[in-house]
Amino acid sequence: MPFRYAICNETFGDMPVEDALRIARDAGYTGWEVAPFMLADDISTFSKSDRRAYRDQIIEADMQCVGLHWLLAKTEGYHLTTRDAITRASTTAYLSDLAELCSDLGGKVMVLGSPQQRNRTEGQTIEEAMEYAAEVLQGVIPALHSHGVRIALEPLGPTEGDFLNTADQGVELARMLGDDHIGLHLDVKAMSSESKPIETVIREHADSMIHFHANDPNLLGPGMGDVPFEPIMKALADVEYDGWVSVEVFDYSPGAETLARQSIANLKSSVA
Repeated sequence: MPFRYAICNETFGDMPVEDALRIARDAGYTGWEVAPFMLADDISTFSKSDRRAYRDQIIEADMQCVGLHWLLAKTEGYHLTTRDAITRASTTAYLSDLAELCSDLGGKVMVLGSPQQRNRTEGQTIEEAMEYAAEVLQGVIPALHSHGVRIALEPLGPTEGDFLNTADQGVELARMLGDDHIGLHLDVKAMSSESKPIETVIREHADSMIHFHANDPNLLGPGMGDVPFEPIMKALADVEYDGWVSVEVFDYSPGAETLARQSIANLKSSVA
């Protein structure tokens, strides 16, 4: 089956949403992935009517909301692995609120990366951090079920943080929770720091993977750096991955339209 391509909304900066959606759709994307901080500084102020209006804009552009990412970025008072019980409880409540936001926008998945809000603190061991993370996420599961949303745990390389650095660790945390509303997210930039080839990581974790980000360690889009995408896309096809292939970049200097068009063209040519 053909791949479904999405792009993250922060790529377009402060461009009017309708213009950004038009560019994305014209380039060939059908999915729109949302960073909450692009909607409001405080998502509690982003009302039900605001959410309906935003969702309508996506639908009118003949696009679909994939879900959310950068869940804890640009927030204060939340942390996944802290020893502070009050902060952990606040984080559970906030992630539960995001599950409602995700559903309100028509999304189905929330990518949990945000390394600064999950790094180990106060001399923690990995085991202790895993237990606290599992506690926080266990409390979110009822909201995930209620709103029909899944959390995709995102491993990130050691240059970004010291918790969940490998796909194996992401799967371990998901297994601790034992619920099909929590799975694994894989990201090309992050997998580039693994000891195994990217396509091997994909094949080994196909059963757990529920979302995928396409990018390059140079912070640009897929195919705009040194990572070859032909074996990556072949691995995704071979494991019959049917989720979104979502473009997430971090260096916006080429401009949003160039990034959008070149990224999807590179992905499609890698498949061809």
